[in-house]
Amino acid sequence: MSDSHKTGPLKIAVAGLGTVGAGVLKLLERQADLIEQRCGRRIEVVAVSARSRGKDRGVDLSTAEWYDDPVALAAHPGVDVVVELIGGSEGPAKETVELALERGRHVVTANKALLAHHGTALAAKAEAAGLAIGFEAAVAGGIPIIKGLREGLAGNRVSEVHGILNGTCNYILTEMRTTGRDFADVLADAQKLGYAEADPSFDIDGVDAAHKLAILTSVAFGTPVDFKSVHVEGIRHVSAVDFDYADALGYRIKLLGIARRTDHGIEQRVHPCMVPKAAPIAAVDGVFNAVIAQGDFVDRVLFVGRGAGEGPTASAVVADLIDIARGRSTPTFGVPAAQLSEAQPSPMEARRGSYYVRLMVVDRPGVIADVAAAMRDQNVSMEQFLQRGRAPGEAVPVVLTTHDTEEAAMQRALATIADKESVVEPPRMIRIEQF
Repeated sequence: MSDSHKTGPLKIAVAGLGTVGAGVLKLLERQADLIEQRCGRRIEVVAVSARSRGKDRGVDLSTAEWYDDPVALAAHPGVDVVVELIGGSEGPAKETVELALERGRHVVTANKALLAHHGTALAAKAEAAGLAIGFEAAVAGGIPIIKGLREGLAGNRVSEVHGILNGTCNYILTEMRTTGRDFADVLADAQKLGYAEADPSFDIDGVDAAHKLAILTSVAFGTPVDFKSVHVEGIRHVSAVDFDYADALGYRIKLLGIARRTDHGIEQRVHPCMVPKAAPIAAVDGVFNAVIAQGDFVDRVLFVGRGAGEGPTASAVVADLIDIARGRSTPTFGVPAAQLSEAQPSPMEARRGSYYVRLMVVDRPGVIADVAAAMRDQNVSMEQFLQRGRAPGEAVPVVLTTHDTEEAAMQRALATIADKESVVEPPRMIRIEQF
């Protein structure tokens, strides 16, 4: 790395002064002596950019040059590192990072969308110029999962990474379980508390978690970032009644990102899961994130912590800045971009495991036999069957779980069941993961 010999201050420019950007400036100011001790030089903020110049961000900006245009900030003379905290996969964020690399500046970013869509190309550009892209803050906030995988587990072949990658969804699912309230009610509360955005789609539809999973997959398996191959489902369809049945069956419901080597290739999927109550990840509640990695020499390693917010995310940004100040260097995704090995994506239809299915059916003779026949015709074996109460002639919930089967067979069975006149709502399915 080109700055390894330097002892003068590391000069940085910060694009984006929202929650995280302000947090980074506060941390650098408050921990200045500690940071200088740990990296052997001062970190100096010489330029900043944001939408609003007059806003009070709780930190002194008087010594930094102000830019209205973040792209122009990337060309500020004398800057060693551009910190991109704007967000978004295109537009100013992408242009700022690309110009920074062209001008010979290292980059630190919290932008998971940018890396999920353009990470491989940006890594190649950075490495060709001898530059670093630090992105610890892009995945799981304050949890050092990128360093953990890329450096801490560098001697392992990783076979699986899975985790809770979105604190908003984990908060909503935790509240639904503990209070019995429905999804819409809890989401409204999460928005009031600031845990969910005014437009929460990216979070609750699983896209945010999918961005992070695509990045983790690349670091874990040494493959190009392949966001388009991630199967994505959100939590809108999870009902309060599902938590009652999950509890009775010995499970917790979590939105998980799962990346795994299989005989069919590498699978990447984000969707609600039922996990055994005894699984370590089942106990991770509220806004916390957790990631579990499986390595051939370490077995399972669990990382838990706050996955978002001013302090945790700023902590991750500054850790990357300290690495750059020290001249510590590693390829962006663990191996040089040119050596990232293309991997066959495993189709969702090849997923093998057990399933939870909830049906609303008219309570009359023969209905359950029809459901069982649809399962049997696809070689899907039922493990448990639950029906609470009777209401002859009216709709009642029926829940069943299956033995291990292929996703394709399960989907065919559900399509047949959905067409039955006695099934009055679309079947609801949650995959069961036996961690």
